[in-house]
Amino acid sequence: MAVVAHSLLRELVGRCETLRRHAESDGSPEVTRRLEDATYTLCVVTGTRELDAALSVARRQLADAMARQQLFHD
Repeated sequence: MAVVAHSLLRELVGRCETLRRHAESDGSPEVTRRLEDATYTLCVVTGTRELDAALSVARRQLADAMARQQLFHD
C-alpha cells in the first residue's frame, strides 16, 4: 500500500464522516454524489472497497502515526 500523507487521510476521513451524516439526514443527490466521490478516493488510498473498511484502515494508520510521533518526541 502506498504511503499517504496523514493530512490527506485526516481530511478524507473528516469529509466522509461529514458527508455520511448529511446523506443520512438529507439524502439529496448532490450530497450522495459527493459522498460517493469521497468514499471512492478514501478507498483507493487505503486499498479497500467499502467506506467502513476504509475509515477503519485510515483511523488505524493515523493512530499508528501519532503513536510513532509520540515515541520520537518523548
